[in-house]
Amino acid sequence: MASVHESLYFNPMMTNGVVHANVFGIKDWVTPYKISVLSLLYEMTTSKIALQEKRRLNKLILPLQQGPDLQLGQFLKTVEDCCPQTAFAVKIRLNEMADGELKDMEFFFTTLPNPTFDSEAYKTSVVGLFIRHMLLAYNKLSFSQVYKLYKSLQHYYHMGVPTFVADDSDMDLTSTEVTIGDKMERELDSPLTFCVRNEDPVSRGPLSQKQAEYFLAKQAYLLKNDDNKALRPAKLQEELNNMLKFNPDFAEAHYLNYLNSMRVQDIYISTHSLLHYFDRLILSGSEGKSNGDEGYGRSLRYAALNLASLHCRFGHYQLADLALQEAIRIAQESNDHVCLQHCLSWLYTLEQMKGSDSSVLTEDSVKMAAHFCLPYLASLGIQSLVQQGAVQGKSAHELMDALKDTDILHWKHSLSELIEISLAQTISIWRMYGKSTMAQQQAQLLLNMSSLEPVNFGVTQNNTEAFAVALCHLAELHAEQGLYGGTTEIFKHLKEQFPPHTQHAKLWMLCDLKIQFEKHMNDGKYHLAQPLVPAIRAQNKTEGLYRKAQVLKSLSRTTEAYRILQKLQVHCEKTRCTETIIRVLLSTAELHWESSDFSTGLPLLLQALTLSRKHHLQALASRTLLHLAFTQLMLGVPEQALSVLHEALEPILAHGGIMDKGRALMLAARCQMALVATRPNGREQAAVAIHTLDEAASYFSTLNCKERLRDVRYLQARLHSSLGQTAQRNRCAMLFHLLDRELQTPRAPTDMRL
Repeated sequence: MASVHESLYFNPMMTNGVVHANVFGIKDWVTPYKISVLSLLYEMTTSKIALQEKRRLNKLILPLQQGPDLQLGQFLKTVEDCCPQTAFAVKIRLNEMADGELKDMEFFFTTLPNPTFDSEAYKTSVVGLFIRHMLLAYNKLSFSQVYKLYKSLQHYYHMGVPTFVADDSDMDLTSTEVTIGDKMERELDSPLTFCVRNEDPVSRGPLSQKQAEYFLAKQAYLLKNDDNKALRPAKLQEELNNMLKFNPDFAEAHYLNYLNSMRVQDIYISTHSLLHYFDRLILSGSEGKSNGDEGYGRSLRYAALNLASLHCRFGHYQLADLALQEAIRIAQESNDHVCLQHCLSWLYTLEQMKGSDSSVLTEDSVKMAAHFCLPYLASLGIQSLVQQGAVQGKSAHELMDALKDTDILHWKHSLSELIEISLAQTISIWRMYGKSTMAQQQAQLLLNMSSLEPVNFGVTQNNTEAFAVALCHLAELHAEQGLYGGTTEIFKHLKEQFPPHTQHAKLWMLCDLKIQFEKHMNDGKYHLAQPLVPAIRAQNKTEGLYRKAQVLKSLSRTTEAYRILQKLQVHCEKTRCTETIIRVLLSTAELHWESSDFSTGLPLLLQALTLSRKHHLQALASRTLLHLAFTQLMLGVPEQALSVLHEALEPILAHGGIMDKGRALMLAARCQMALVATRPNGREQAAVAIHTLDEAASYFSTLNCKERLRDVRYLQARLHSSLGQTAQRNRCAMLFHLLDRELQTPRAPTDMRL
């Protein structure tokens, strides 16, 4: 299911979307890159530009002003994508200054547009403020500093573009648009026009206040909403180190460093950075007390809460509890009810992670969140109650009614993130209850939501955990139906949307490993399935142990498999993992079949059936009925076995996987074969059994499960022989012989396995 506690995220760097980075002594200064931006603004305000191109350039202005300094080639390429004519004019103007004299750069600053209300760059606009800041910063420079700026501009220009020789007509900025277009085309004929020399990058200096604010806001937003589009962990770490080199007391940079370290699960650096965030807040806070409503006290409370969430994610429950108690204490001192509600939400989440029953705490959290008009926390609490209800065995209609109420809350308050989480929870619940058709429908609903439009920084809301969960469920559903081509395409998309370095990549990694394991086990290629067990165990210890027991059972290492299953059952009973307990009971019963001790497995199967029906797990209940029917067949009561099997056939054929369908039909055919000799219409029963085996063969063929196909052909040959159908018998015998020769493995006794 989608992790509800992952959404209890508070970013103290941002208040109403604004990063607090007021720790820079200098607001802004002139650099060669900013002279390039000024040249662009000059061309935009003095030249005639088509309306569509001007709109594209207007969208580009803010990122160019507040973003980090770009190399000239990158800058020109960005402008060229919006308006090639303007890019060429900017390049000519920079060439004038770089290849001219110092007075040319001085003249450029004197010709900048005056920020008045009559022009587009009026004094309170983004462009006007930027021009004013640059003019003030330039006028404060001494002559030696102006000369250094001029030399830097020359170096910046010649490193960004190759040496450019222009004639007098090229340097004439008053030429017509047609002339400029012709010159631009001649320039673009050369493939080196906007090349960037990566071996000699622009020197990296300190960021200005606006640049730091923009950089931190963008990366924090991307880390939360679209990890894939954020800078890679190593690159982001490098940028943050460069920022902290010039300003070690920049608290928000330490917090972003903490978020970046959490992506790669680095406990040391993440804890270290968060503690630095505490210290820098105290050093930089000139007002407010630790228990006040303003100043660093408010951020300190949420920083302690983040420290608790860090330890929760790493499984350090005792340390998480201590940090949570500290956050609660500070919040109580300051009478901060919102922070207390966040603390309560993490408190019941911590109890859930410990395996304790936290339903009372969760209900209290929902009531208090509703009282303080906090719909986000109230919805998270209800969804946590739904998760607990699913584990405790509540019926599907009760859980869906609760989710329906939360959906009304989501749409009322436009909580799009929680709408996605709610749909992901619905998918998981239907899958758990064995309703694959409903799960697939909900997955398609989530993936085709009409609200998936870019909201900020070009991010679409399809890189969240909810989408990863939905796609993983779809991949498993395709694999269960033998559609491995579709599964491959889904995983290809998952790898693009959630690369291995992102925080949700572990979801598809585990899903991919489990699908590969099941495929190899179905094909009888145990030597290929065995190496996948350590990888699965690294992602999920419980699943890894269960898969290891399956491999050992298939390799006839019964004692080792039994020991692992017993250990796993004890662990799952402590953690209340009902689904795994049922699967362990079924595997243990299969181990008893190996020694022909079918009666000993009956109590285990009855216990599994009781658990699955109590928790409304239809898929596991149907699988348990298959095992019961097989046991009864082996104990010599085929009529009773067929009666039990008919109870399981309908849900299996409606919602089950292809392997379960094939096994169920093959078992039905064997029960019919056992009744041939006891019924007067034996020949009709044999014909029905042959037809049933044909259906089972079609399912096994879809999966390319040759071992099962071999068993089907063997049973069909026997039935045709009993009916005296020599030609059909010979055909089935030939198919059996071909499969047997291809597999080159001894055939397990058909009567001893399901």
